[in-house]
Amino acid sequence: MISTSIYLALKDKVFQDTKKSIPEHQVKVKPNGSKNESANLLDRIILSAKQGEIPTQKKITVGKTVLNDLTSKYGQPDQKDQVANGTYLTYKKQEFAVGYDQHERLNEIRSYDDHLKQIHYDTIIKKLNKPTSIKYYKDQEVDQIILIYDLPNKYELKFILPRPTSDNPNPSIHHTSVSIIEQANPNQSSNIDKLLNEMTLKEKIGQMIISGFYGSNYSNSLKELVEQYKIGGFIFYNENLLNTNQTVNLVNSIKASNAKNRLPVIFGVDQEGGRVSRLPGNIGKLPTNEQIGKRNNGEFSFEIGQILGEQVKAFGLNMDFAPVLDVNSNQKNPVIGDRSFSNNPAIVSNLGIQTMNGLKSENIIPVVKHFPGHGDTSVDSHLELPVVNKSYTELKSLELIPFKNAIHENADVVMIAHILLPKIDANYPASMSKTIITSILRSDLQYKGIVMTDDMTMSAIGKHYHLEKAAVTSILAGSDMIMVAHDPNKVKAVFQEIETAVKNGTISEQRINESVKRIMILKQKYKLNNEQVHIGDTKALIEKTNKLLHQR
Repeated sequence: MISTSIYLALKDKVFQDTKKSIPEHQVKVKPNGSKNESANLLDRIILSAKQGEIPTQKKITVGKTVLNDLTSKYGQPDQKDQVANGTYLTYKKQEFAVGYDQHERLNEIRSYDDHLKQIHYDTIIKKLNKPTSIKYYKDQEVDQIILIYDLPNKYELKFILPRPTSDNPNPSIHHTSVSIIEQANPNQSSNIDKLLNEMTLKEKIGQMIISGFYGSNYSNSLKELVEQYKIGGFIFYNENLLNTNQTVNLVNSIKASNAKNRLPVIFGVDQEGGRVSRLPGNIGKLPTNEQIGKRNNGEFSFEIGQILGEQVKAFGLNMDFAPVLDVNSNQKNPVIGDRSFSNNPAIVSNLGIQTMNGLKSENIIPVVKHFPGHGDTSVDSHLELPVVNKSYTELKSLELIPFKNAIHENADVVMIAHILLPKIDANYPASMSKTIITSILRSDLQYKGIVMTDDMTMSAIGKHYHLEKAAVTSILAGSDMIMVAHDPNKVKAVFQEIETAVKNGTISEQRINESVKRIMILKQKYKLNNEQVHIGDTKALIEKTNKLLHQR
């Protein structure tokens, strides 16, 4: 985290003799703008910060942009300051400054846009509520309050204002800062290892299952899955979701029972937008990915991801099985179709990653799917096992491009499809193939996150393989989480088969530990817990959705 001492480097005098010049792409707010204009500007600041940017410099991203990219675009800075925490460059005309680390990667960007004066202390507090923390800085020239808000994706947004006084109780913003937080915790790994060593085999196996369940109430069957089998996550379908009150109450019941267990629970749902929208009621109708693809606007896609995240969060859930990264290369595809952004892998990559990041910005876990690509199938895997006669070389030129790019952008969970690729593995579909999961996804694409299967109760598996043995094969192939989305009795059977496989040496406990450690890291990253959740404001969500679609 950047120390407040760096504010010594940039004072009012840096800009006092500079004639302001605002690029055309900047947010336009008149000096005497209305409250609505100020609120809109604040919304843009928050939206940009969740992407590691400031509104006026959309191509500069903390944690990603490097110094050479900056100087190539803007030339040499007007001022350079070396302080204890790094080097800071000031661009007076463009009204921003940046800090960078020893690797010349930008770790902070500050906006001194004159329009920020339209936003006042009370407006910030009303919009964002209590800051994560508050700091103060004072020297001979300034006496400032710094409101700090931690955002997902390790971003931090700061508002720097004059300290409120009786003469000026509601000061306006002096400047803003967006930085990347390096949260390296040397104790995290050892703490996880310690907890892992304390867990029983049954506890570990439970973490590796995403389970479906019957009904909309906290039944004895569901209670058994939570308390006895200690299931790591649940998928919610229409029959489990009646309305926000019922869903939040159900989630809270599960959390209450799970409080005795060592790890919190994942609550997931298929909320893609378009025709695959499981959440009930009128919470705002979002366009299909195909419609988003036709607009081909990354910022719009990010905001769609944000809204999806807010929708999921309003129901107390914490994982979205989205976005779809399949390239729609087969127009006769019965299962993907308008769920895909495009038949162009570059468009799918850009928009899919933006939706993924939008979900992350709301602290919702995104699940990119369906690896290695379901776009060229002519059979629905819910009904039968699709066959794709493509070589690895062919996949690399099309289907794998969005997944490779998403992995580069820190995808947390990849869902594996039930599709057979006989030129790569003639015996097993992707969800059970060591060649596809370990050799391609893990080794070649260098993926370090969670590998999750699609629902193993689909006919693609059920018609051709024994469910319980298929789950064991999938773990041996490299899967971390097995989804058994229908029938708790099948969940229990899969659990018992995995336990037997470990006890007879088919699966090593070390292999189990590898997966459970990844699951623990994911749950810590997204700060999952057993605290009771509150019902979200769906009315405000509808208004936000309608506003976005109207503006765009």
